[in-house]
Amino acid sequence: MLPAERKRRIVELVSADDGRSVEGLSEELDYSKATIRRDLRELEDRGLIERSHGGAVPVTTVGREQTYGQKEVQNLDGKRAIADGAVSEISDGQVVFFDSGTTTMQVAQKAPKDGSILAVTNSPRLAVELGKEDNDVKLTGGTLRRRTRALVGPTAESFMERTNFDLLFLGTNAVDVDGGLTTPNEDEARMKQLMVEKASRVVLVADTTKVGKRSFVQFAEVDDVDLFVTDGDLPTREREAFENEGMTVREVTPE
Repeated sequence: MLPAERKRRIVELVSADDGRSVEGLSEELDYSKATIRRDLRELEDRGLIERSHGGAVPVTTVGREQTYGQKEVQNLDGKRAIADGAVSEISDGQVVFFDSGTTTMQVAQKAPKDGSILAVTNSPRLAVELGKEDNDVKLTGGTLRRRTRALVGPTAESFMERTNFDLLFLGTNAVDVDGGLTTPNEDEARMKQLMVEKASRVVLVADTTKVGKRSFVQFAEVDDVDLFVTDGDLPTREREAFENEGMTVREVTPE
């Protein structure tokens, strides 16, 4: 395993389990404790984890927001599987909005590039990906949030208020049956709220680590979502609760 891959796996394991010990990481990855400790120091310097006594914990809390770079290295296999399970919702001739985010980036990578859709996004990174080959792409404009690389603010909101979309691929920081869909930042919450209001069909793409969690600002209810594409197995209680609210759940299995 290359060092970069090992460090990515450490971030994934720490995030998935809400913390890991040095000993546990050493055993699972089959590297010495000294190597793991060096990796943890570097990852903490990069803001990807926080070291604790004997190990490491994730950096996220209800009010604290991970950066795009932190999210980018987490659960890549799951995000790719989610994208595979979501792109089938796209039809020729649609206007498709792609929310900013690392899971929606995977969807953008697998989306048609033959000019059969009009792609819209509030992410310059996704715009570059979506604009490959023959696609036309529209950006919302607005102010770039450095932490998440999303466009927000009055200009972006004005664009949203004037437009409508056939399909939305939506990301979230947390989704809970009672708490709805939530995110740490008020500006991004407003943009997501407008996305949901302006889309005829809403497809939520998020891994199971987001389920049952709550963040700072609510931007939608569970029944605003038509389809939830997620990785792994949802607890039966959670799945039934979502479906009782009218949400279709599609579970996919990472390779």
